[in-house]
Amino acid sequence: MSDLERILALWREVEARAEDYVLATIVAVEGSSYRRPGACMLLAESGHRAGAISGGCLEAQVASRARWLTADGPSIQSYSTREDDGERPYGSGCGGVVHLLLERQRTADPLLMALNLAHLRRVPLAVATVLEGPRMGWRAFAGLEREGRQAAAGSLQELAKQALAARKSMEATIAIEGVCVRAWADFRPARPGVWVFGAGDDAQPLVRLAKELGWFVAVADGRSNLATAARFPLADAVRVLPTKELKETEASLAGMQGGDAAIVMTHSFEQDAAALAALLALPQPPAYIGVLGPQRRTRELLAEAGRLIELPASSIPAQAERWLAQLHAPTGLDLGADTPETIALSVLAEIQKCLTGATALPLREVRAASHKV
Repeated sequence: MSDLERILALWREVEARAEDYVLATIVAVEGSSYRRPGACMLLAESGHRAGAISGGCLEAQVASRARWLTADGPSIQSYSTREDDGERPYGSGCGGVVHLLLERQRTADPLLMALNLAHLRRVPLAVATVLEGPRMGWRAFAGLEREGRQAAAGSLQELAKQALAARKSMEATIAIEGVCVRAWADFRPARPGVWVFGAGDDAQPLVRLAKELGWFVAVADGRSNLATAARFPLADAVRVLPTKELKETEASLAGMQGGDAAIVMTHSFEQDAAALAALLALPQPPAYIGVLGPQRRTRELLAEAGRLIELPASSIPAQAERWLAQLHAPTGLDLGADTPETIALSVLAEIQKCLTGATALPLREVRAASHKV
């Protein structure tokens, strides 16, 4: 379960009990920090909390004074992860400054409602928030059908739309009721989805780890005795995959988005070929398609997929090579994986790399390269 899912779960609990809470959100960071802007922590009046804003060095400090600091409304507070003498890092050892927006239910509730809706719908969301002045905590949202109840300020709504269009967070000075104030727009991409074609024992750790990351997970397999909710209790969807008709296989992909990932690992040639054919025939194939097994087998699968799609026989070999260049086959990073658990880690690490555009290099090499530049 991801940080956001834990926060939303606690939020639903306190809402059901009509209990007040404080939401702490990182809105800016100076120097190094374990968490980046957008990270949240929910502090229930009962003392329960969910989420994290540091590596463990700030949570108790923030919780001890959060209710007092928000007694008169939202508040911006700055916390250092360096001790007062400035010589030794405190707690996580990051040595930076974290700026938090602390707020009660009145202004935080619309944000959590929007985050919950975007999480369920798996859509990107941009949230513009006023960070100073008497309207601190006012928000506007972009990416959902409904807008926040405080979205009447046109400049704030426009900032949210700009962040959504640019797909990145940004700061700006805007005018609210004739007063110039600082505002921050937090862009949150859609929740990733992983579609696992295969319900064997090796798919189970893949599903568990993907859910721990907070991703949407669907499992499909033609073997009805394996594709069951009992075997995959954490999966968001479990479907029996038909293999006789390609159109039926394509129908099982309902809900797949262009930014999702698909792993083909049924260990059945017929099923793997049908799954690949359905995926490659989509108007917008997923961002990542991985195939478990050697490239030799994948070439044979792609040739069969071409026949299922009813491509001219003469064009199949060349098209299969073009498809192969687009696939991740064999799927996963070279981590020395040789067990279902380590293979799952290898596969999901490569998906994370591809979806985020990261390098997958050791961080010390990335940092060294950036220092040279």
